[in-house]
Amino acid sequence: MLMRFYRIFYKFILSRRYRVTISGLDLLKKPGGKLILPNHQSHVDPQIIAVECYQYSDVVPVVNERFFRIPVIRFFLRKWGAVAVSDFRGGNRDPHVLKNIFSKVIIALEEKKTVIIYPAGQLQETGLEKIQNKQSAYAIAKELPDDTAVLGLRVRGLWGSSFSWAWNGKRPKFLFLYLKGIFYFFANLIFLCPKRNVHLEFVDLTEQIKKEAQSDRRTFNLYLEKFYNYDGEQKPLFIRHFFFLPLLRKNK
Repeated sequence: MLMRFYRIFYKFILSRRYRVTISGLDLLKKPGGKLILPNHQSHVDPQIIAVECYQYSDVVPVVNERFFRIPVIRFFLRKWGAVAVSDFRGGNRDPHVLKNIFSKVIIALEEKKTVIIYPAGQLQETGLEKIQNKQSAYAIAKELPDDTAVLGLRVRGLWGSSFSWAWNGKRPKFLFLYLKGIFYFFANLIFLCPKRNVHLEFVDLTEQIKKEAQSDRRTFNLYLEKFYNYDGEQKPLFIRHFFFLPLLRKNK
């Protein structure tokens, strides 16, 4: 009950800034374990996806361990039973990371939960999703429980957010931007925040993913890249942060 309240409350907060539409919602509502494979445009999409998915089943996100060091974020991640991934950029190179992820994810899927894992394992640095030689999604797909549904998720509308590389060509600093987001929330009097349109498109890839998983990792990753980038390179969309300011110069 407590987590249900938190979900509703946090969805309200996100809805002040993001106008979310969803395609393929019927796939999300179906019972049973689900493996969701999204592209990763910004630091915001995991929050939106988790909030939307949680109302239909228990959600288990696979998350970089550095987010477990942020007090409020850590609370929700633990409540969700999130699976931590070693932060390679921070120098933590756990040699058993893939084995740890694999075992926890498979258990969650067998318990009919919804697992969210990003095949690329990092934010997009361009308007195209690149998975390259990442192996987590491939390893899990090869050993999926028989009744698990695999949903590909195309995220659109967040490329150009200050939480994305597109904002200034640099890696966005999550905690700093998260605190700025709280400031924007109140500076816009809560209800007057300029809104960004975000679209989530869920597609059933179950049979194709199982087929691709029987090939090599490169072929599997190329298939997912084609799925995410089917409409070409995304153009950044910049939205102003305050309702009382003119349009951003970035759009000129």
